[in-house]
Amino acid sequence: LWNNQTPPPPRFLDSRKGYSIVMNTWKRYDLLKQSIKHYSSCPRLESVHIVWSEPDPPSDVLLKYLHHVVKSKSKDGRLVKLKFDINKEDSLNNRFKEIKDLETDAVFSIDDDVIFPCSSVEFAFDVWQSAPDTMVGFVPRVHWMDSLEGNSNKFIYGGWWSVWWTGTYSMVLSKAAFFHKKYFNIYTKEMPSSIREYVTKNRNCEDIAMSFLVANATGAPPIWVKGN
Repeated sequence: LWNNQTPPPPRFLDSRKGYSIVMNTWKRYDLLKQSIKHYSSCPRLESVHIVWSEPDPPSDVLLKYLHHVVKSKSKDGRLVKLKFDINKEDSLNNRFKEIKDLETDAVFSIDDDVIFPCSSVEFAFDVWQSAPDTMVGFVPRVHWMDSLEGNSNKFIYGGWWSVWWTGTYSMVLSKAAFFHKKYFNIYTKEMPSSIREYVTKNRNCEDIAMSFLVANATGAPPIWVKGN
């Protein structure tokens, strides 16, 4: 567990060492506007990609407003890029589709209803740079074997209070986490299709799938960072 009292690793100034936000949204335009307005001012943000899976495309009014907000909030002579990634199918797997024009290695995956201060996001990014193959996130969860069933293939999922009570965690959720862009490709093309089918059918668990995918690829646990 890292927190803001822990000295972060040194910062890197290379442009590819900035990060991109990939934000999942669904018919919550006020929340989307609020989140974009907030995160556009974060110092090392390079671009924002909005994962859009609604049946109708974003309205001209919404597009105009968000582009104006991003431009007005960009600081120090930089201009944060804003793009809508339009999907025909409504599936939570869309949030992990490969993005061809992603210019940064670092991705900050976030839901439209979750806001952390830029200082917390920047700190988590520093931590991620020290371990760029793993996931670094703000929302920890835990799982353990279901001993009552006596089945080594069945596990129990524990929420925040399980983490608080046991003092342990085994994953961080992608609703607020950094990871390398290469995992988009692995999730879509290499992860067993049965997992993606489960996610689409049940409209759930894509965050668990991504956390386990990264853990399997690295053989290492995620890093939980405390943020406000």
